[in-house]
Parts: sequence; C-alpha cells; structure tokens
Amino acid sequence: MSPVLAGVLQLLALIVALGLSYRPLGDHMARVYSSEKHYRPEKWIYKAIGANPNVEMRWPAYLRGVLAFSAVSVLFLYLLQRIQGSLPGSLGFVSIDPDQAFNTAASFVANTNWQSYYGEQAMGHVVQTGGLAVQNFVSAAVGIAVAVALVRGFARSRTGELGNFWADLVRGTVRILLPIAVIGALVLVACGAIQNFAGIHEVGQFTGGTQQWNGGAVASQEVIKELGTNGGGYFNANSAHPFENPNGLSNLFEVYLILVIPFALTRTFGRMVGSLKQGYAILGTMATIWVVFTGLMMWTEFAHNGPAFDLAGGAMEGKETRFGIGGSSIFAVATTLTSTGAVNSFHSSYTGFGGGITMLGMQLGEIAPGGVGSGLYGMLIMAVIAVFIAGLMVGRTPEYLGKKIGTREIKFAACYILITPALVLCFTAASFVLDTPSNSMTNSGAHGFSEILYAYTSGANNNGSAFAGLNADTQWFNSTIGIAMLLGRFLPMVFVLALAGSLAEQTPVPETAGTLRTEKPLFTGLLVGTIMIIAGLTYFPALALGPLAEGLAA
Repeated sequence: MSPVLAGVLQLLALIVALGLSYRPLGDHMARVYSSEKHYRPEKWIYKAIGANPNVEMRWPAYLRGVLAFSAVSVLFLYLLQRIQGSLPGSLGFVSIDPDQAFNTAASFVANTNWQSYYGEQAMGHVVQTGGLAVQNFVSAAVGIAVAVALVRGFARSRTGELGNFWADLVRGTVRILLPIAVIGALVLVACGAIQNFAGIHEVGQFTGGTQQWNGGAVASQEVIKELGTNGGGYFNANSAHPFENPNGLSNLFEVYLILVIPFALTRTFGRMVGSLKQGYAILGTMATIWVVFTGLMMWTEFAHNGPAFDLAGGAMEGKETRFGIGGSSIFAVATTLTSTGAVNSFHSSYTGFGGGITMLGMQLGEIAPGGVGSGLYGMLIMAVIAVFIAGLMVGRTPEYLGKKIGTREIKFAACYILITPALVLCFTAASFVLDTPSNSMTNSGAHGFSEILYAYTSGANNNGSAFAGLNADTQWFNSTIGIAMLLGRFLPMVFVLALAGSLAEQTPVPETAGTLRTEKPLFTGLLVGTIMIIAGLTYFPALALGPLAEGLAA
C-alpha cells in the first residue's frame, strides 16, 4: 500500500468514527446541560465547595465564577510545583523555579498546556496526576460551560440568566469527561500505553553508561490530554513518545479523541436552540476548513522536492516512521485547528508551507472544530460577524437565531476577535526589539522568525504546541507567554459571556422574507469566507515574513 493511500484511508476511517459518534454524544451533552437533576456525587461536590447549583446566574455572576475558580486553580498548581521537592512521589525532582511554575500553572489552567520543561525530568507523580491531570479535566469543563452559556443566550429570551457555572462545571466533568476518559484510558492501555506509578529505572547498557526511563500514569493522562484538547505530554516528546502513543491505531484513536467533542458540540448547539439545521450549518463550516487543511497538509508533505524526499516517500524528517506522513499530517492539523497542542511529529521540520498551515490553523482562532467549548463559542462569534457583514451588504438589521445583532453585540464580537491577534503580534514584535529573547532562537532568518511567531500564536490561542528550536525556558518567555496564555483565555470569555447576557435579554424577532437563512449552505460559505478573510488580513504580513518566505525560497 502506498503511503498516500494509507493516509487517505486513515482520514476516511476517522471521518466514519466521528460520524458514528456525532449524534449520540451531541444529544447526550444537550441532555446533561438541560437536566435539572443532580446526581449524588455531584451533590457532595456542591456541598464541599459551598455552591447552590439551582441558582440561576446573570453573565457577571457567571463570569465571576469562571475567574474565581481559575484563579484558585492557578494558585494551587503554582504552590504544588513550588513544594514538589518535599512531596512524596516526587521521584527525587526538586521544586520548580518561580517563573516556570507560574508559566506551567497559567498554561494548564488556561487549557493551553504549553511546556517549557522536560516532563520526565522535572515533574513527579503527585504534580503530574494531582496537579496537571486534574487541570486537564476542569479546564476543559470550564470551556464547555462558557460555550453552553452562550448557547443559552441564543436559546433564551427576556431574561439575563445563563444557568449556573458550578453546575455546568461539575456536570461537564462528571457526566461527560470522566466516563469517556475511563474508557479511553483502557483502550490506550490495550494499545500499549503504560499506566503505573513506577519510579526511574535504568534500561540497557550503552556506550558511556545507561539510559533512564520514568514510569507514570501515562494512559489516563494521555486520554484527557486529547479529549479535553489540552495537549501537555507526560514526556517531552509528547505524543511521539511510544509510551504515550505506541502505534498507528493509538495515533488514530488519539486524533479521534481530539475531535469528537468539539464536532459533537455543534449538535448540542442545534438541539438546545431548537434547530438541528443550525447545528449542521456550523458543523459544515468546521468540517470544510478541517478537511481542506488536512488535504493541503498531506499534499505539501507528500510532495517530492528532490532525491532525498523521493527515497523517503515524502518529507519524513521529524516524523515517526510508525505513523508516516499521513498519520503525522492528520495529527498536526487536528491539534492546531483545535486548542490541543499535542504533537506526534516535529512541526519545525515540516516543509515551509506545512509549518505555515499549522500556524494558520491556530490563527483562525482554532474554531474548526476548535477546542472543547472554545471552538463552538469562537465559531458562533464568527457567525455573528458574518451575519453583520451580510446585513451591511443588503441594508437590513442583522439577525441570528431570532436575535438582533446591534451595536452592543457587534462591539462584544469585535473585541473578541481583536484580543488574540494583539497579544500575538505585540509580544512577537517585542521579542525582536529586545536583544535577549532573540538569542533563544536556534535558527535565523524566516525560520527563526517563525519559531517566535509560533510560540506566541500557540500561547495566546491556548494551543500549547511548539515549533521547537526555540529555548522558551527563560524568564522572558516564561513570563510573557504565561501572560499571553491567561489573557488569551479569559479576556475573550468576558466578551463571550457579555454577549450571551445581551442576547438572553432580547425578545426574539420573527422570521420574514428578508431574513438571512443561516441554516443554508450559502451561509456556510459566507462564514468560511469571513473566517479566512479576517485571519488573512490580520496575520498575512507576519506569515509573509515567516513560513511563506521560507516556503517560496525552498
């Protein structure tokens, strides 16, 4: 079987698996967030944290819950790292330095999971399982909660109430993420991923000494890392490490985990707003961008540009032979079009255009299908922008799902789409103006520029993958990327929840002959075009200095 055919068959198998999961998972999530029943374990949690799950919240109260929970999470994870050296199960590792502890705490709470350290050489079992793995669950649940709050804003009328944050957080964790994670961990163990609490042990005899390997609860952390679109690996090699991702089957399963909830949330959206066709329109937009990006990535990586590529069957540098170009390309697109950031290959070694595709996927806002929760609310913000543009073209007041998109709503949406580019471009520019940050680059020229642009793109978009080649474990990068991750995660949520509150207060307007049919393929095309134009106009100059210049020079 040719490598190209193998890659296409993997993509088709993945589409079939996602299609089979779409309806049952989407309907289940809609029932979870519409139910008024509380399970007994959930009641214990509410009692422990002192929350009343039956109290409806307006958007400021909902936002306070999100920020308060996240602030406590950052503080807890920071302190856990700072005292690691005195904890049992630390494997002899010392406590984490303050700047790196801040960066890591901000990273995992913001669902970014950027890592400026070697996991197997820095973090013991307690920090890995009691700190990082826990945040993999709850940070994902926070993202779904905010998305559901926005959906309620579209679904409700004449009220500013968006639900209860604490109930949404607990239900998302207990009823959705935990059950799937348990089953998924068993699948990964069956595929060969390790799951233990072994210490450091020496393997084999090599010239100059032996090699050391860590054990760990890898499979259980790996599954929620992908399912919650988190991305932080137990080992520095991330999903390229055979303990995390042993073979082609586990690789395809991990890509499935990355995509299944973000895609299924579109059906949850359609079910909760009372129109499955609206959910299909959003799904069509996400799927179109994802399939096109995957096809482009496979094409540029399989393209033969010389005898070395001909002999290898494509651009195999930086890729695992057990995954090949097809499995690596599918994984790279899935992880950068979502906020996962896990990697099974070396993105810095991709072709110039291939590296640009991974970067552009993040710069779109990671909305195709995007992160768990964040992909849906990001896409709905873009839908509001698209409806507004369509209204300007035909001279009508824009409406979406029966809600008018007025001055207030479009200001919230505009602020949302401006925050992340401002963070990415300003921090990238500052890194080149100052002398010290640029010394962290391994490469010069266009590729060196891409290293820093990718780092801030990944951090501010809450992705967490790295272009590699950049020494990010410095005070400058630990601090500024940490700030970018926090601002890139929580500032957009402010405007999402404010928009949700504004929409929920409105009285629905009836459809007329002039109402834009947002469930039709025409709107899907308009939405795709809006996304590409906004991202293109915003990032094209920066991309032209980095991956485009490198690709054209090749």
